[in-house]
Amino acid sequence: MRSTGPGAPRPHRRRLLAGGAALTAVVALSACGAKTDTAGASDKAAKIDVSGDTVKVGLLNSLSGTMAISEVTVRNSLQLAIEEINASGGVLGKKIKPISEDGASDWPTFAEKAQKLIEEDGVAATFGCWTSASRKAVKPVFEKNKSLLFYPVQYEGLEQSPYIFYTGATTNQQIVPALDYLKAQGKKKIYLVGSDYVFPRTANKIIKAYAAANGLQILGEDYAPLGSTEFGTIANKVKASKADAVFNTLNGDSNVAFFKEYKSAGLTAAKMPVVSVSIAEEEVKSIGPQYLAGQLTAWNYYQTTPGAANDTFVAAYKAEYGADKPTSDPMEAAYTSVHLWKAMVEKAKSFDPEKVRAAADGITFAAPEGTVTVDGATQHIYKTARIGRIGSDGLIKQVWDSGEPIGPDPYLKGYSWASGLS
Repeated sequence: MRSTGPGAPRPHRRRLLAGGAALTAVVALSACGAKTDTAGASDKAAKIDVSGDTVKVGLLNSLSGTMAISEVTVRNSLQLAIEEINASGGVLGKKIKPISEDGASDWPTFAEKAQKLIEEDGVAATFGCWTSASRKAVKPVFEKNKSLLFYPVQYEGLEQSPYIFYTGATTNQQIVPALDYLKAQGKKKIYLVGSDYVFPRTANKIIKAYAAANGLQILGEDYAPLGSTEFGTIANKVKASKADAVFNTLNGDSNVAFFKEYKSAGLTAAKMPVVSVSIAEEEVKSIGPQYLAGQLTAWNYYQTTPGAANDTFVAAYKAEYGADKPTSDPMEAAYTSVHLWKAMVEKAKSFDPEKVRAAADGITFAAPEGTVTVDGATQHIYKTARIGRIGSDGLIKQVWDSGEPIGPDPYLKGYSWASGLS
């Protein structure tokens, strides 16, 4: 596995600019002299409402539908970060005012809500989305309006945008380390199970390329519609395959049905372990530890990750939302994203997205997962990869880590086997 520290050479910058006419987002100037901070020199840029003593940000998460199992807690962690920043004086002398919208697990709704946050609310930045389908739905909206999105969830890579900061893992910080771990454990026959949309299909394309170059065999590949609860057939196919391990890219509450059927089929972590890349502590609690104990996950953070910054984060989250509420990787990446935005804005001395982007490179934050650093070329961050095992208590304990933060490589330029994937 290729691990690079913050001083290593950074990947070449790629820009994916959406075509078409830009949508003009205007915040009206009031008679009392409200001001706006334009996002760049072009009149096509969105305008940010900086009137008064507050600055607005958007929180765009699924608060209903199949993805609510995962996204409500991400919204909560965003609010926690905002409360902490406001308590310490805000950003550039202004308190942050969050405007929360429900994407409702529906990708067109995400796009509509993103446009509303930019055009009607005049937000300085938006934090949210979970699935790659929702991110790809809003991507052209943020690009046309030249407004910033901070995306907090691991994803399939092969993407960059000048108006998105990716604070979750890209492929070489999660999927590749997970495959390296399985290979090191002697797991050479793999079965792929995923939800039927862009992230699992792209991730599995990458996994198959890795397998071909590393002596692994893919015994099967099955997809279920997002939100599906019918997994009896897939579980039986997995069992019949006699695979060494399963690589799971299911998302949302489909995982509940899958792991119940997995256990019903007589499959266990000891017989055929599953490594999941979208199941964290919150999902473990919802699915039930009795169905998941012993199974593996690949993330960059766990509630059990050692360190003073994480102790503080976990204590603050539980104090705000309940002693029985766990923290998770996407929650931590979302929380971190707000603090990174604050640091970028303060370095830029402006809420202007172009100036914020220009100031981003090298920004660091002592995050609960460990110190993270923004790579301005890719607008991703350096992250430590971690493999964890789910316990009967619902917590995930680390069994391996990369030892140091891995530099982001969203197009997998550092891997010869990945040539042609993008």
